[in-house]
Amino acid sequence: QVQLVESGGGLVQAGGSLRLSCAASGRTYSTYLVGWFRQAPGKEREFVAAISWSGATTHYADSVKGRFTISRDNAKNTVYLQMNSLKPEDTAVYYCASADTRNIHEVRVRIYEYGYWGQGTQVSVSS
Repeated sequence: QVQLVESGGGLVQAGGSLRLSCAASGRTYSTYLVGWFRQAPGKEREFVAAISWSGATTHYADSVKGRFTISRDNAKNTVYLQMNSLKPEDTAVYYCASADTRNIHEVRVRIYEYGYWGQGTQVSVSS
């Protein structure tokens, strides 16, 4: 059973930074891509960033491009989301998700393309 555990959320002032981590366990002998999504109160869950197994391919939502950076350490089965220049509109619960793939350079951006999800971590940005 694949498990994803997010950490690193918290309260930060506008302009500040946070680094989220997503630790995966329960998976062996497979390659998987990872995405970060977020859901603000009263809004639908939306795509934030994604990274391929190789790490060579990344993709970002326009709203976070240039401010957020996704990376991964496959030896630690961990994916990171470095968030800089945070804005109040970044306030949301952030979820990581993963999907098995044979294409080590593939990324995905749609919610239904991911089969495994973490429980989420709250990020709050004050103005």
